[in-house]
Amino acid sequence: MSESELRLDLPQSNITYYPDFLTAKAALRYFELFKETIPWQQDDIKVFGKVYAQPRLTAFYGDSSKTYSYSNITMQPLPFTKELLEIKQKIEGIDCAVFNSCLLNRYRNGRDSNGWHADDEKELGQDPIIASVSLGQERPFHLRNKKNSEIKHKIVLGHGSLLLMKGSTQHYWQHQIPKTSKQISERINLTFRILQ
Repeated sequence: MSESELRLDLPQSNITYYPDFLTAKAALRYFELFKETIPWQQDDIKVFGKVYAQPRLTAFYGDSSKTYSYSNITMQPLPFTKELLEIKQKIEGIDCAVFNSCLLNRYRNGRDSNGWHADDEKELGQDPIIASVSLGQERPFHLRNKKNSEIKHKIVLGHGSLLLMKGSTQHYWQHQIPKTSKQISERINLTFRILQ
């Protein structure tokens, strides 16, 4: 393991953080490009029977026609852009997994968030691999154990970083990007996945 990667020491998980996955210059270039060119949308989600506007903007890309569904939303993939393919191939050079889709999230301010969940939808397979690239404003990423919510961990996801979750992580852990009342700027998050 190199100095520029951090393996999180959490039971029943396989999570590695790469703080310097992209240079600050490259990360800023991608951030500005995605902010301006991605066709961002805000879907309604259903939580405990109530419908809300999702507290962030999203987009979905892939190299096949496979859709991705969560929280009663079904997303149709757009074809990968050149820049998404560049980032995808850079991740694949680290992990050897071959990703075929990417869910993008845009957090416009501290009110935008992503509540407690696991990326365990059936179309992600038995042991999902999620590669999460952060661009822009750093945000805290919270983890909690599904069986014992007292077992928690927090890591700040910085500009240009990569968080790789593998193995049984999604079976035993949930994660979130919480709201904050602080005045903060925008964050774009790319989550590369393998749809079965």
